[in-house]
Amino acid sequence: MHRKEAAEDVVKRFGGDILRSHGMALEKGFLQHGTCSVYDHSVLVAVMCVELARRCHIPSDTRALVRGALLHDYFLYDWHEPHQGHRFHAVSHAGQALRNAERDFRLTDVERNMIEAHMFPLSAVLPRYWESVILCAADKICALRETAAGFSRRLRERPGMASR
Repeated sequence: MHRKEAAEDVVKRFGGDILRSHGMALEKGFLQHGTCSVYDHSVLVAVMCVELARRCHIPSDTRALVRGALLHDYFLYDWHEPHQGHRFHAVSHAGQALRNAERDFRLTDVERNMIEAHMFPLSAVLPRYWESVILCAADKICALRETAAGFSRRLRERPGMASR
């Protein structure tokens, strides 16, 4: 029986150039949710996208799925720092991520829509492709996991909470 390629290996195969880019190196220094870096979040989301597409048997362009997922938060700044431009980060970062991704990589229409629409329904941009829908779901699942892990870690670190 033929073994399926691991989702992590699919991400490396289709997104290797993105993973090795200067912008992704910068992402390693920016926190996303809890203690998870933007880089780690982007990789986890790309892996989750591959797994969701497989498990739900959704026909998709795997290359576009991986690349759009890796670039969905390619905004390249620390949104936790107080700055006027970060006030509406939740709804504005997709546009900045798209501008940066278009500057640094050649994107398909699917990848563009994935990046622009990944915050749906908070954003007004609708997911127009299955890959965009998968990314919306994967991003929210990973964000919830990362936030919950950070919250749980903070609870465990509180005096008197370790035994719970």
